[in-house]
Amino acid sequence: MKLTRQHLDQFAASRLLVVGDVMLDHFIWGAVRRISPEAPVPVVEVASETSFPGGAANVARNLAMFTKHASLMGRVGRDSEAARLRELLTEEGVLTEPLIESNELPTISKTRIIARQQQVVRVDRERLEKLTAAELAIAKERVSKLLPNVDAIIIEDYGKGFVTQPLVEMIVSLASEAKKLVTVDPSPRNPLQWHGATLVKPNRIEAFAAAGIEDHHRAIAPEQDSELIEVGNKLLAHWQVPSVLITLGEQGMMLFQQGEQPHHIPTRAREVYDVSGAGDTAIALLTLALAAGLSPIDAADVANQASGIVVGKLGTASLTPDELLEAYN
Repeated sequence: MKLTRQHLDQFAASRLLVVGDVMLDHFIWGAVRRISPEAPVPVVEVASETSFPGGAANVARNLAMFTKHASLMGRVGRDSEAARLRELLTEEGVLTEPLIESNELPTISKTRIIARQQQVVRVDRERLEKLTAAELAIAKERVSKLLPNVDAIIIEDYGKGFVTQPLVEMIVSLASEAKKLVTVDPSPRNPLQWHGATLVKPNRIEAFAAAGIEDHHRAIAPEQDSELIEVGNKLLAHWQVPSVLITLGEQGMMLFQQGEQPHHIPTRAREVYDVSGAGDTAIALLTLALAAGLSPIDAADVANQASGIVVGKLGTASLTPDELLEAYN
């Protein structure tokens, strides 16, 4: 396809709700000049620190670059990390009112220490607990209220506890009644049934795990990979969804649709510096394109182009409409 300014205008008019595990990504940037005398580890001399929305919050951030109608629902604590996350999202133009505050759990945060463009260590702060019945009731009330002003819902599952089967069934049921799109970025740590969703987007590892098939990583073209084709067809049947899009890293993406032949989309990445957040960008732009009326094949192409841009950037990156348009030109 050929992306135009008219497509970007359609993206800007689309209204989306992201539901899933939200987190704060904290980066400490520095230099290493010596090894610690206390232990055989490098000493990082800090030069700067940055923070970005992570997880489902990064999906909403990616959407906000293209539309001012992006909302986010997830669970945060009553802490400074939540305040910082809200601040960052508000600056990006994401509506944060749907966020659910927990009195018991902290906001999930991940601190990455990076020296000479290489990650030295990552520090995670999280407590993994399933969504409670009370939180599910709050989520249902807020989704019901938002749904009339939403074109599509993205379920972004990082396996941190917010996305549960009752939550999925509630969202899919309400969205189906309202004839709204639902796309899913699943987690292999949290096997759920996605019946009723519009499209599910696993990566290769997630897809093979969900299908229960061993991946022998054969060095052949995706169109000729019988194991991959078997996995895609099996997931269409298992999840009972119209479409499954499997992302394949340097091999691009493979789209499976009910009643159609698999469609391979080669990668658009030129250089790969950091794959952090590439999946977030892919599901964001894929859903945005579907909500704007593009076909699944064209929407997958947009997602492929977008993720090919962000892997060429360091950190939890996003992209602008002009960068996406330039990639097509």
